[in-house]
Amino acid sequence: MADFSDAMRVTASGMRAQAARLRHVSENIANVDTPGYHRKTVSFQSIVEAGQENGLVEAGRVQLDQTPLNEIYDPSHPMADGNGNYEGSNVNLLIEIADAREAQRSYEANLKLFDQVRQMSTSLMDILRR
Repeated sequence: MADFSDAMRVTASGMRAQAARLRHVSENIANVDTPGYHRKTVSFQSIVEAGQENGLVEAGRVQLDQTPLNEIYDPSHPMADGNGNYEGSNVNLLIEIADAREAQRSYEANLKLFDQVRQMSTSLMDILRR
């Protein structure tokens, strides 16, 4: 039974990590038109317990993408300089949508595995009761 609970912990940690990733992707999409906004990225790291890797993951620190901001020409914008340019965001909507799909699919894969482990443990308990 310990193996079942360990497997459920691993899949649950994967779902939490992907949910955090999806939150940051959503923030990036929401701020695609915000002047001066830097895209947020998150990486995953292994959780080590008692000096051993156990398959658990967590979202690491949030990093700001250092790609140069887009120069936008709009002389009527309040943030425009003397040449009529201002710095937009460095968010690429196509990349964010691809990241959102990847995070969603990874979350769903972890959810299916979680459900399969739960069903297997329930079936084992039914067999042991007989």
